[in-house]
Amino acid sequence: MQHALILLVVLIAGMGLSMEAGLLGPLGGEVGHFSATLSIFLVGAALLTFALIFARPKMSQLFSQPRWLLIGGILGPVYVVVLTVATPLIGVGMTMVGILCGQVGASLVIDHFGLLGSTRRPVDLYRVLAFALILLALWLIH
Repeated sequence: MQHALILLVVLIAGMGLSMEAGLLGPLGGEVGHFSATLSIFLVGAALLTFALIFARPKMSQLFSQPRWLLIGGILGPVYVVVLTVATPLIGVGMTMVGILCGQVGASLVIDHFGLLGSTRRPVDLYRVLAFALILLALWLIH
């Protein structure tokens, strides 16, 4: 049951990413791509700051972690800038299928080799077939 609930939350979050792409395209066209990206992160930072008032933050432990774990701080803005630039040019659908294709491909490699501290999950024929179908979707939606 918990697994199904987590999957539902992940699916809803994925829907939110498509909405974010749809919102960022026009916003980037009006205020500039970097300004639109900054606005998304400022709103997010404000919400997280508010949430930290009620949570017990572990900020002291943050800087004792290996520095490579903070790479996500670079990848997030790059992702949002790509959404902001690509969506008006190729549409939300093509952008999200392209993003999905990259995510699944990288995820399969990370899982298969247990990279970045993740649990090793060997890639089987079903996962390769799923990735091939996503590639097909990318080609068809183009």
